[in-house]
Amino acid sequence: MSIPSVEEWRAMGTVFRFRGHAVFMRIGGSGPALLAIHGFPTAGWDWCKVWPELARVRTLVAPDLLGFGLSAKPRRHSYRIAEQADLCLAALNEAGFSSADVLAHDYGDTVAQELLARFEAGDCPVRLRSLVLLNGGLFPETHRALLTQRVLRTPLGALVALLFTRRRLAQVMRKIFGRNAPPSDTEIDAFWELLQRDRGRRALPHLIRYIDERRAERARWVGALQHTRIPITLVAGVDDPISGAHMIARFRELVPHAAVVELDGVGHYPQIEAPTAVVAAALLALGRSAVFAAEASSGG
Repeated sequence: MSIPSVEEWRAMGTVFRFRGHAVFMRIGGSGPALLAIHGFPTAGWDWCKVWPELARVRTLVAPDLLGFGLSAKPRRHSYRIAEQADLCLAALNEAGFSSADVLAHDYGDTVAQELLARFEAGDCPVRLRSLVLLNGGLFPETHRALLTQRVLRTPLGALVALLFTRRRLAQVMRKIFGRNAPPSDTEIDAFWELLQRDRGRRALPHLIRYIDERRAERARWVGALQHTRIPITLVAGVDDPISGAHMIARFRELVPHAAVVELDGVGHYPQIEAPTAVVAAALLALGRSAVFAAEASSGG
């Protein structure tokens, strides 16, 4: 599969202002909105392999969150999940949508949980139709942080971030991808370019604090998954050492009403490793979303 370079991806996007910061966003496709929220430490480029097929049925809205990819990376910024959720709402507003399905991965799962918690509390200006969640730390008790992630949260985090290299990134990515589709050099080059762009490594110790937020907000964020009536689908690579089989088992236990699609031989980045399977699962989920929305609007 041919994938765009970072510069080709940038040329297909746009930039808007969010609280004084430049935020990159790509919008494309037709139909209702599908908000695509990327993970840590990469960017919206992660969706490039699933984009063409999903864009046939949805208008994808894919911002690079603050501190990531092609968006601004302000120094000494707090980078709170609530702010990233605000950014996603601003992106949907910029694109002209007041309702959306959500496709999220990793860090993006946490942002999606914040949006869902607001929606369930009646405090979200956008109507959420469904959630499709890929591998991520949905439950802090099942998140197995990598050594690099753990060190970034210590006083040595700033130094570790500055010493982080493409070689180290490649080692990390090869560890967390599954056995069926290890990352290519082209993919690692794109990940690296997005991470280090505009001296982005400086933001890593600040961004990694989302792990602490997951613990502090667990009851609210997990409760939203458990109590919502909107359709939820988990599409997860079983081989992921961070949030793989062990997270899937916990998800089935705590969110039994949700649909689950397990991808054998796939690791932490299913949208990169197994895009065909992710598209198929997402299309089924979006179909359920449409049925749910129709029933809700008719009072059924």
